Amino acid sequence: MLEKIQKPNDIKKIPADQLPALAEEIREFIIESLSKTGGHLASNLGVVELTIAMHRVFDLPKDKLIWDVGHQSYTHKILTGRKDGFETLRREGGISGFPKRSESDCDVFDTGHSSTSISAGVGYVRARELKKENYSVVSIIGDGALTGGMAYEALNNAASLKSKCRSPRMSAVCHRTCPAFGRHRRTRVSRWTSQRH
Repeated sequence: MLEKIQKPNDIKKIPADQLPALAEEIREFIIESLSKTGGHLASNLGVVELTIAMHRVFDLPKDKLIWDVGHQSYTHKILTGRKDGFETLRREGGISGFPKRSESDCDVFDTGHSSTSISAGVGYVRARELKKENYSVVSIIGDGALTGGMAYEALNNAASLKSKCRSPRMSAVCHRTCPAFGRHRRTRVSRWTSQRH
């Protein structure tokens, strides 16, 4: 099924009942690829369904997915047409182990450090307001990165946004991998709407 995904938004052509099989195929591909190149395994296996869901809902590259740290973005890279580059993952001249704007218009923020995604999202929303544009912004942050002070500062700054991130919205999505069992869990950390909280 992965051969059907050659560019951003191709996943939207895959019927919903085939998505569990796609998730399994992505996991197998990641395991096989990383057994040859090395890379971040657990973090990527833990966000496959989350990434599939976001790629089904949002319109890339118009909408902005901002990965915190970014080491868990391999499924995102696959779903934006970079699967064939995985043999060069983390190699000189190859694709990065993190989001890189120079690789794809779907990578909107060069990451590699923790707790920065919400701040970057707030920046995108402010730019969207100033330019009077219309797109969604999603910050994907792990539970470990959410402990950083910069993430809390960004949440405070988000409260001052003029638009309150109406539809289109800014969401911060938290994901974690349970250290004891390796099971992925997702929790919506916060969602700002036009209503005051």
